[in-house]
Amino acid sequence: MLMTDEANRALTGTKEKTLLRVGEAAAVLSVSRWTIYRWVEEGRLRGTKIGKGSVRIVRDSITSLIEAHQSDVAVHGSDQCIHKPSTAFLDPTVASVSKRQ
Repeated sequence: MLMTDEANRALTGTKEKTLLRVGEAAAVLSVSRWTIYRWVEEGRLRGTKIGKGSVRIVRDSITSLIEAHQSDVAVHGSDQCIHKPSTAFLDPTVASVSKRQ
């Protein structure tokens, strides 16, 4: 699995956890807490309610999301192709803008 250094550091502290708090999941994916809630509602991430209103995100669904949206990108000025995760899935307008051009 390939992730950004920031995402990797964020997940490192949660290796023993199966369920992450919404804020932890948001930090790993570099999105807002509200995006995490929306992605759970949309089915992009798996979550579960604990108690009356507390939501936890299934850690494996975060790594699956990252893996599912990886792409190979060549970095300019380099002899090698460096693999970087695609972030196009984070912004739904990216796909529509690409189609118009």
